[in-house]
Amino acid sequence: MGGYSVPMSAVPTLRDVAVHAGVHVATVSRALNPETRHQVNAETAARIISIARDLGYRPNALARGLRTARSTTVGVLLPDITNPLFPPIVRGIEEVLLPEGYTALIANTDNAPDQEEAQFTRLRQHHVDGFIVATARRDHPLLRRVRQEKIPLVLVNRTIERGGFTSVVADDTAGVTAAVRHLIDLGHRDIAFLAGPSNLSTALLRLNTFKRAAAELGVAVDGRLIERCEAYSEAAGDAALSRLIAGERRFTAVLASNDLIALGCYDALERNGLSCPGDISVIGFNDMPFIDKLRPPLTSVHVPHHEMGRTAARLLLKQIRDGLPRRGETVQLPVELVVRGSTAAVRP
Repeated sequence: MGGYSVPMSAVPTLRDVAVHAGVHVATVSRALNPETRHQVNAETAARIISIARDLGYRPNALARGLRTARSTTVGVLLPDITNPLFPPIVRGIEEVLLPEGYTALIANTDNAPDQEEAQFTRLRQHHVDGFIVATARRDHPLLRRVRQEKIPLVLVNRTIERGGFTSVVADDTAGVTAAVRHLIDLGHRDIAFLAGPSNLSTALLRLNTFKRAAAELGVAVDGRLIERCEAYSEAAGDAALSRLIAGERRFTAVLASNDLIALGCYDALERNGLSCPGDISVIGFNDMPFIDKLRPPLTSVHVPHHEMGRTAARLLLKQIRDGLPRRGETVQLPVELVVRGSTAAVRP
């Protein structure tokens, strides 16, 4: 191991690292702690880290926690861990946390308030240093309580209407507007919209943006072509589009509030003998992994979920180290419409 020798029966200690590095134990402690590493000369810190790695030294997280009153763990609450948009967010979170000595504890809530409360309580019992939450609803009493208890917290992919929380979101307004403009440029005027659950901030923002963008671009919005989905799910998208197809109002394109809803549109179209994009063009939102493998590949608004997770983790670590911000800040990440085979010009 790099030329260093430690008795096989011994567990390397902080003092062992100090002896091999030729520095004081306190210097080793500061160099191995991401929060105090800046207090050590960069070259010396790098050498100590290398020696510790070669010796097989592992810091005692429990002892450090007792000294710093921190557990170096972060709770991550997800509404549906099977939704493909969340793994890139989690990956981004972990990429930032791990080098800083933090571990993410992932909890799934199934979008159920009781389960969310139970998971939150369990994570609190593990003394997590803060939370990254993707389950936020527009009105969220649990999060208001978190705020009152001054627990570091960052919302990701969601916001709530009141509370002053720090959040990391996509530029949904730009994304929906680009999607509507794309359909209009293709000649579509009768455009349906499948909205998400009314208790989620993303659903309300995307619906309102659709109405505003269509009107500003010269297309009348027909309320009969707007359907609310009970969930961001394939089944809900299938049911919503099926209701529109059964109705009297004809349409040539549908903008879905997310990709899972758009997948449900594919099912409804096939079952009703309609083709995409020949009869009806479809646009999703999120640009989930593998939607380019669909037949036809789905046109969708790309959201940088990986960077969203990284940004949320950086903001949370800042809160943990520096204290809560006086007012919550909202970081809005840019999006991009990715045009694929599910949209085409209106048939003459």
